[in-house]
This record gives sequence, structure tokens and C-alpha cells, in this order.
Amino acid sequence: MTEKRISRWYFGGLASCGAACCTHPLDLLKVHLQTQQEVKMRMTGMALHVIRNDGFLALYNGLSASLFRQLTYSLTRFAIYETVRDRLSGGTKQPLPFYQKVLLGAFGGFTGGFVGTPADLVNVRMQNDMKLPVNLRRNYKHAVDGLYRVFQEEGLRKLFSGATMASSRGALVTIGQLACYDQVKQLLLSTGVLSDNIFTHFLSSFIAGACATLLCQPLDVIKTRLMNSKGEYRGLWHCVAETSQLGPLGFYKGCVPAGIRLMPHTVLTFLFLEQLRIHFGVLAPA
Repeated sequence: MTEKRISRWYFGGLASCGAACCTHPLDLLKVHLQTQQEVKMRMTGMALHVIRNDGFLALYNGLSASLFRQLTYSLTRFAIYETVRDRLSGGTKQPLPFYQKVLLGAFGGFTGGFVGTPADLVNVRMQNDMKLPVNLRRNYKHAVDGLYRVFQEEGLRKLFSGATMASSRGALVTIGQLACYDQVKQLLLSTGVLSDNIFTHFLSSFIAGACATLLCQPLDVIKTRLMNSKGEYRGLWHCVAETSQLGPLGFYKGCVPAGIRLMPHTVLTFLFLEQLRIHFGVLAPA
């Protein structure tokens, strides 16, 4: 009987951390663009503005919070999705139907989004801090300091500000990334033309990244605005109404940098994940 390797439950979190280290500057630029009330700069102009005013390393502001977010949000969603998927399909040795992958992805992503909301809030604030006047900057030292100060100064409830949007976005991103990746990879392997190699992993993850970007961008814009607010929004629907004043495309502000960030992040995450699976995964009957 041939054998194959399956991922350990924590591989998704590790792979996402590796990808975040590579794509963090793009994530920072996306946050800056989304928090503009008026479109004043594009991605290149924003990048030059950040480097000119705060130096090249400013592109990595909030990296500790970004990594902490991956170790909560991504680890949770990958662990739920892959563990449950392997258990459900383990008995029959047949891949799950796509609709079950979508439902599982939605559940895992929603749970991961909620768990990762505090780290995500601190991440957004640390990335956006340099745009604020000096007297209004929060100046968090790192992710743990940010979490502690938000809890101390604003209360536990504030740590989960935007949790509904973050969870909803997490569900859509996970459907786009994990469910679509699994389905595309399954279809490519079923042709018999491609094998389980790095090219197949790249192609599958590229398509999954595009799907995830289109699904989650409107929610991502609202989530970022809610998390970075200083009380100007009365709630979710007020934020939606204010954003709608910018027109339909207001919900897709930063879409290009979001795609430029999310797609490489998706590709790198799955390339790292597959290498971890191949070299360090658990042996299981094929």
C-alpha cells in the first residue's frame, strides 16, 4: 500500500507566518489606502510617501502584530479546515464535494476571524500609526503591548471591535483560499497531465488568491475602517453608509494592492504549507 503525507494541524499557521514576513509591506500599504477618506495617493505614491517620511523599515511597522494575527487567525482556520476535512474524507478516501469544502471553509474562517480579531485590530492600528499627527499616535511597542493597552485603556469589548466584519471576511477568504485551492488542485490532478508538484501548487494557489480577493474586498474595507476608527462611526451600518458616499468603488478602495498582497500571500502560504507537508507531514495510507 502506498503512503502519502498529510499536514499537521499547526502547519497552516507556520506557513502563513512565513508568507506574512514576505508580504507585510503590501499589507501596510493596503491599510493606508483603505483609510484615506479621499483618494489622494495610489499604491506607488503611498509607498514613496512612507519611505520618504519614515524610512524603509517603516514598511514593516506592525510586523509583530501581523505575525501574532497569523498565529491566531490563520492557525485556527487551517487547523479546523484541514483536520475536519481529513477526518471526513479519511474513511472513504474520496475528496469531499465542493459544497462541503465551502461550508467547512466558512465555518473555519468565521471562527478564525473571531479568534484573530484582537491581533488584527492592533495590526491595523500599528500599520496606520505613522499617518496620524504625533500627538495622536498610539505608539504601541509590539503586539502584546498593543493588546494590553487596548484592554487597559478601552476595555475588553474594544479588542473585538469589528469582530463581525473580521469573522465574515475570514469566512469568505477561507472559502476563496482553502476550499478553492483544494478544488482546483483536485481538478488539475484529475486530468493526469499534472502531478502533485510545485507547479500545480503554484497554479492552484494563484487561482485561489484571485477568488479570495474578489470575495472579501468590500468586507475588508469596512473592517479596516471600523478597527481604525476613533469613534466617528456609530456602528457597522453607519460605517457602510459613510463608505457608500464614495460610490460603489469605495468598497473596493485598495483592491489592486489588496490583490497584489493577498495573491502572493496565498501563493506563498500554500507553497510553504505543501513543503512542510511533504517534508514533515504525518504519514497516512494513500
